[in-house]
This record gives sequence, structure tokens and C-alpha cells, in this order.
Amino acid sequence: MTTNPSIHHTCFELLRRQAIASLHITIEEYRHKATGAMHYHLAADNDENVFLVALRTVPHDSRGVAHILEHTVLCGSERYPVRDPFFLMIRRSLNTFMNAFTSSDWTAYPFASQNKADFNNLLDVYLDAVFFARLDPLDFAQEGHRIEWEETDNPDSALVFKGVVFNEMKGAMSSTPSTLWQILCEQLYPTSTYHYNSGGDPAVIPDLSYEDLMRFYKTHYHPSNAIFMTYGNIPAIEHQQQFEERVLSRFQTLDHTIAVTKEQRYTQPQRAQAHYAFNEADSTEQESHIMVAWLLGESACLKDRLHAQFLANVLLGHSASPLQRALETTSLGRAPSPLCGLETSMREMAFVCGIEGGADTSTDAVETLVLDTLQHVATHGVPQEELEAVLYQLELHQREIGGDHYPLGLELILTALSSATHRGDPVAVLDLDPILEQLRQAIQDPNFIKTLTRELLLDNTHRVTLLVTPDTTLDQRQQTAEVEKLSAIKAKLTEQDKQQISERARTLAQRQNAPDDASVLPKVGLADIPSDTRTAEGTTDQLGGIPLQTYATETNGVVYQQLQIELPALSDDLITLLPYYSNSITELGIGQQDYLATQALQASTCGKLHAYSRTHGMANNVQHSQHDLAITSNALYRHQTAQAALMYDTLHHVRFDEQHRLQELLQQHCARQEQAIVQNGHLLAMTAASAGISPSAQLHHQLSGLQGIQTTKKLSQRIKDKDHLADYVQQLSTLHQHIIEAPKRYLLIGEQDHLTACQQTLQQQWHAAHATTQTTLNVAVSQQAQRQWWVTHTQVNFCAKAYPTVSITHPDAAALTVLGGFLRNGFLHRTIREQGGAYGGGAGQDSSTGAFRFFSYRDPRLTDTLQDFDQAIDWLLHTQHQADALEEAILGVIASIDKPSSPAGNVKCIVYQEQWGYSAEKRRHFREQVLSASIKDLQRVADHYLKAENASVAVLTNPASTETLQNFIQQDNFTVFHL
Repeated sequence: MTTNPSIHHTCFELLRRQAIASLHITIEEYRHKATGAMHYHLAADNDENVFLVALRTVPHDSRGVAHILEHTVLCGSERYPVRDPFFLMIRRSLNTFMNAFTSSDWTAYPFASQNKADFNNLLDVYLDAVFFARLDPLDFAQEGHRIEWEETDNPDSALVFKGVVFNEMKGAMSSTPSTLWQILCEQLYPTSTYHYNSGGDPAVIPDLSYEDLMRFYKTHYHPSNAIFMTYGNIPAIEHQQQFEERVLSRFQTLDHTIAVTKEQRYTQPQRAQAHYAFNEADSTEQESHIMVAWLLGESACLKDRLHAQFLANVLLGHSASPLQRALETTSLGRAPSPLCGLETSMREMAFVCGIEGGADTSTDAVETLVLDTLQHVATHGVPQEELEAVLYQLELHQREIGGDHYPLGLELILTALSSATHRGDPVAVLDLDPILEQLRQAIQDPNFIKTLTRELLLDNTHRVTLLVTPDTTLDQRQQTAEVEKLSAIKAKLTEQDKQQISERARTLAQRQNAPDDASVLPKVGLADIPSDTRTAEGTTDQLGGIPLQTYATETNGVVYQQLQIELPALSDDLITLLPYYSNSITELGIGQQDYLATQALQASTCGKLHAYSRTHGMANNVQHSQHDLAITSNALYRHQTAQAALMYDTLHHVRFDEQHRLQELLQQHCARQEQAIVQNGHLLAMTAASAGISPSAQLHHQLSGLQGIQTTKKLSQRIKDKDHLADYVQQLSTLHQHIIEAPKRYLLIGEQDHLTACQQTLQQQWHAAHATTQTTLNVAVSQQAQRQWWVTHTQVNFCAKAYPTVSITHPDAAALTVLGGFLRNGFLHRTIREQGGAYGGGAGQDSSTGAFRFFSYRDPRLTDTLQDFDQAIDWLLHTQHQADALEEAILGVIASIDKPSSPAGNVKCIVYQEQWGYSAEKRRHFREQVLSASIKDLQRVADHYLKAENASVAVLTNPASTETLQNFIQQDNFTVFHL
């Protein structure tokens, strides 16, 4: 394709160009002359280029139109009329990220790639999908909602709702925090779009018609309502050439403006009450959530946003912050609310605080506690050093280079997107240095924080106090309402209607089973794969008796320190305490300081100081594992001396005499685990299914999996008794003594110019360190198949099946790794997601535990999905397969291996791999084996390892499903566990 760049350059006008030194980017802001579309380009010396196009989407009900449209848009377009271009491109690409998001007032389509040809391929597909979507009614039925007969082709059976988004939102709304947030938004935003569930309420999603979807698309998916954002080393003009030729030249300015309306303000504080589903058999008297929330200023106003963020950090930043301290220590609740904090993504911000695990009679007391705490801050302020610490945290956050979760460019783009959506200044949101300097001057005024507290909160009448109480019958009532709704629909059906339902189901099934002609889509091939394996060069010294590994990399002035402690031989009781120990050691006092003073010290020194235990199978044999505990921190270089002292004191002078604090921490840990069950259900199910395969798999399940959650709940109840609490504290102290005496390693990461000084500091701090214990933790596993049935509060299911396999250096590991993507692409995606209606499903080799695992996520089915896992193996072994499918699976593995992270994150990953025995040479060899894998190799390893008699199964489901499937549970010898 030949183009004239000068022609396209005239289509956009450059509004400004601004360098942001702290982020190593230059932001260019453009406007398209014909349509008004905005383009923000973040120019950076980075091969990982990122694209995002966002549309302002403002629904006026909870039928999920924006969310269902996000899914359906990706199901075929004008130039790419295939059924599933999005998932096909995932397989035909070296992308480092591909997804789509529906937020409360925008929908975004982002991707990232380190390969320029691949980037342009994806850009072509994304642009066509968003602006020229096909929106086939069958795709709406598959992705959104439809009704079918419970028994296929049997009109005498009951009707059921199906649809990917329908089931996704059933899963989402099974999460208590998600339910609480939706209830709170209904009260805090009574008249604007945030009053509604943008993802969709399962009770009303079936009310959305295809015609409604089309109307929303035509009014919202227009360049005039779009924001284009790019990052990387591809020049803006090259992107704009594509934008113009593929999309913008075909549009004119939209004749109306889409925007979120400002909220109608309350003139006096409000009270509200609601219910959430609670299926526990225990008492519900202490399970209420009580929240106090305020509507603040506009998020697009940088000054208002930073002032609100500063105040939120002052009040809730850590355990010694005044409001956080009040919420953590009050006897009115078990833990602070999971919603505590500042929400800046909406047009008008929200500040939320409160408690969970309270009595429904405590609303007045919680409100009084909150207001009295705020009044104290407004009257007396907070110490100047605490304000300086909050400012330091904001500065550190600005300096740190991200990229460990999302690509770095995408993190920056998403930070700026909310402001751009509300027609603010996204450049200012990224360039925080000027406003940080203003804050530095403002906090010199002793009345600054007092006035801010009064203006934003105490004198703000748009306040809602919300009580949400548990209801053990709510789930059943919702299910009954759904059945009654379907029965009412069926009662009105004519014979012709019934035939149409059957016919549409058959047509959709035929469409789902028909092969897509992927040849119309662009692709990269194996020849485009880079040959490099990531490496990191470091040095090794000694800190007394501790090895010190030092690595120089670009960290933007941030120093990373990590102490790794090899876990010694421990009793079973002490092993069980590892997650509580690691959760507590950085949250207690040190030396003569109590935990409040220590928390304040941490905030003034480090961005993050936390501890966690790790277990990982060795590269040559997963039955041998490395188990260690890591204490890690990051800080700006000017604080590296205090950082090193804090690391040392945290290990050597931590106080285990703060019994009440330890009790609070366990309760908070329990609350966080319970809140994450539904969100992480597929991971928890896979961990449970793998538990009998290797030591690391068993420990994952025992400490952080479903068994660990069950143990935490029991322990948090038991230590309410003083004697049991004393025993718990004594056991933690005993465990701590074992860990102090264990062998250690130290990891230091920073910029070359800073490392010598950092090393000298560590030498002074750790010069006398040595280990007295040489025995290491050894976990024995009796390898046997597991069949576990876990019951919790969820409207959807999570299924998993696991088979014992091999470690990463075994000759079969590469083929097993490719096999996961091959099964997902060729069979599981179709049967579990498209036909079964689950939000997701797949398979993969986990070489760290030596397990090959199948899974489903937010799944309406149970036994059928377990059968699909088996049928996937049968399909592999008895079907003729194409070479293209193998290439796609290989591309997916290589893209995963090559996915970049932050500079410090990349070093840590390589260091860990080396410790597990996975050297650079072995990584290169594994890469070569992946590239040379054949279909015969995949069939061979599946036939050898994925045998029915070796399979372990775990299911996470609800009480109703458990009652319905009692015969199945008994016949298959499942052990039932209740969370």
C-alpha cells in the first residue's frame, strides 16, 4: 500500500507536543479536522507499541448494551467477515496484549505488540471491527443472551437463558464487592449513567433487543465520539495514515455530543439499606457491610483530582493513617470495607470508607466513627511528616516504571483515558511533576489538610450512608424469579415461536461448528519470531554470610531490594502458618516502635514493603521444590539507606507481642481471601485439582488455595478465644525464630550510578549476618488422583481437571506446553465458551508443578464441561489436523515467553528461573523444542500423559448445583467441601 504522508498529515492538526522527562515520553495531541476525533500519541523509545481506541458509551439502563456490544463487535466486520476474528488473531499474532474493556462510561479496544508487522496487522483488524462491525444477530445471541430448550430440540422441556455476557455477569455479581459497588453507585449517582450496571444485570440482560444494540452502536461507535491513543516508537503520522485510510475518510462529524451528565447533588446526607446474597450456614448477625460515601469534584480537573487523591492517602494510606486506623481497630466490624478509597474513573469522583463484618444495628455508630475521625483531622490536622510521606508516595508512583501487569504503554494510556473521556486534559494527568510541586508548597500551610477535609467531606452534603445486610434467601429468590420469567415466556409461545427457538439453536450450533476461513485475516508466521532469549547480567558479592546478587538496569531512580530466605524444615502446624506469618511480618511494630509508628516509617521510606512465601518445582524434577520467603521493597534512591535499615529491622526486630494487631491482620486476610474466591475461581479449582501431583502443587492448595481459605476461616474464628490467640502468637514467634536462622540471599536492582553506594549501605547493615540452620523444607506428596467438590456462594461454576506430567527441562515439556493452546484454539474455545456459554475455558501445561490442567471460568455447566475436557483429548487423537493450527499454538507459546515486563520485573524473573535451575541455555533449548514441535508430538504426549485413570477433578460451585447433582457426586466419589 503506497501513501502520501503529506496528505494524511493535513487530515490531523497538531494541538501540542509536551515532553515528560519522568516518564521518558513525549506526548503529541492531535485532532482530526473532519470528524473531531482525538489522537494522543505517547512517543517513546520502546519496541512494544500499544494501540487503544475508546468510545464514550453512556447506557441509561442495566441491560448491558455497552458490554454486549463490546463482545459482539469482535465477532466479524466488513473486511473480515469471519465468525471470530478477535480470537483468531490472538492465535495468528505475536501480541503481548489483546483485549477489550467495558467501563462505566467508556468501551476500549487495546492491543500491544513488539513486532511492527504484527502491530499493523492487529491495527487493521481492530479498526475494521470497531467502526465497521458486522453485528450478526446470531453473534448477539451467542455473546449476549438467548433462550433455548433445556433439552435440545425438546419444546416440552423448560426454557433456559444462555449467553456469554449473561453468564459472565452472573459470575461478576456473585462477587460481594461487585454487588456492594453496584448498590453504592445506585445511591451515590441517582440520575447519571453510573446509577446503572454498565456490565449488565443478569435479571434484565434478557430484556435487551437486537434492535436496541444496533441503535446504540450507530450512535456511539463514531470517530467523533472516539479517542485514539498510541504508544511506542512508531511515529504518529504512520498511525494516522492507517486511521484515515481505513476509517476516518468515510465519516463526517457526528451531529450530537455524547457525554455523562453531571450528577444532581443531594442537599442533605442520605441513608439507604439493601441486601446481598449470603449462603453461609453460620449466623448472619455480624455479616453486614456499612459504608459512608461522598461524591466529590470532577476527575478531569487535575487539581481537584490530586487534592482528592492526596486526602484519600492521608486518611487511608496505611494502618497508621487516621481513618484506616479507626476502621481497622474498631470493634464494630471485622475489617475495613473492600471498597475503601477514592474512585477517579467516573466524571465525578467518589470517596468511600466503612467496615465489613458488622451488625446491622451499627450503622449510626460506624457513621459517627467516620465523622468524628474526620472532624479530628479537620480540627487538629496530621503531623507534617505524614503529609511529606504521602507526597513521597505520589512521587514514587510517578517515577516507577511499570509493565509487570499490563504493558507499560497501556498502563500510561489507561491512566490518561478517564480524563480524555470526560474531555479533560490527559496530558496533565500524566505530567504530575508540576502539580506535585504545587502540593509540596501547599502542605507547608498547617491549615491545608484541615481545610481539604472540611471542604471535600465534612461540609459536603452529597453523602450516603449505606447498610447492606446478608440475605440467605436472595439467591433462591433470584433463581425462582428467573424460572418464573422463563415460564411466563414459554406460556405465551405459539407453535411457530417454539419452532423458531429450535431452529435458531440449530442454526447457531451449525455456525459455531463450521470452520472459519481464517485466510482472510493477516498473520505473522514462525519466521517472524525473534531468536533472542532474555538474559540479565549481574554480579555476586557477600553480605557477611549472605550472597548478594546485584543487577544494573533502567529503574528511573528507584531501588529494589529483596531478601530471600530458604525455608527450613518445619512441622506441619508451622507450615500452615506461613501465609499468616508473611502477611504479618511487615505489618507489626519493630524494636521499640509499635505497629502504628512502624507503618508511618514505612510510608516515609518505601513504596511497597511486603513479604510472601513462594514454592516452585525445580526445573529438572518437580518432585523437588524450592520453598522460600521473600521480603521485598522499593524506594527512591535518596531513601536507600533507610530502606536497607527497614529491611534488616523488619526481619530481626519485628514484634510478635502485639496480639490484638495479629488478630486484626488475620481477620483482614480472611476477608480478602473470601472476596477473591469468585474472581479467581478457575485458578483455585485448578490448584485443587493439581494438589496431589507435586509438593509445590500441594503447598499452593494448602496455603493459598481453597484448602488455605478454609483453614483461614476456621482459624479466624478460633483465635477469638484468648487462649487460642496466645497459642497462635506463640506459634508465629516459633516460626519466626526458625526463619531468622535459615539461609538467605539478597537481591539488589537499581541504576548503575547508584549501585556502589547501595552495596556499601548493605555491607554496613548486614556485615554480621549468617545462617545457623542448614536443613531445608521438604514436603512429601502421596501422588493420587483427587476428586474435590467445593461449595461456595456463586451463581456460576468453575471446573478443572489435572494430569501429572513433567518438569520444564523434560523433553516432553515443550510439546505439552504447545498442546494447551492447540486444544484451546481447536476445541475448547468452541465447546466451552461459544456453545456452553462460559466466559472462558482452556488448558495448559504448568511445568512449575508438573501438571497439565483443563479449566472453565464463569461456567453455567458442570458435568457437560467435564465431558468436554475428555472429548478434547479424543478430538486431538482421532481428528486430522492442519499445520496452520499447530503454528498458531506455537506462536501463542512464544508470545507468552517473550512478553516484556518492567526492567526490574524482567531481572527478578530471570533470577528466579536461574534459582529454579532453569538457565539461559535451558531456556533457549526449550524455545527450540517449542518451535520444532509437531502434531504427532502433541498426540504422543496427550496419549501418554492425559490418561483417564490419572485425572484429578475439582469443581467450585453452589449449594443448589450440589443438591441437584448428588447422584453424580456420589457415583464419581467426590469429596464435598464447604467454604
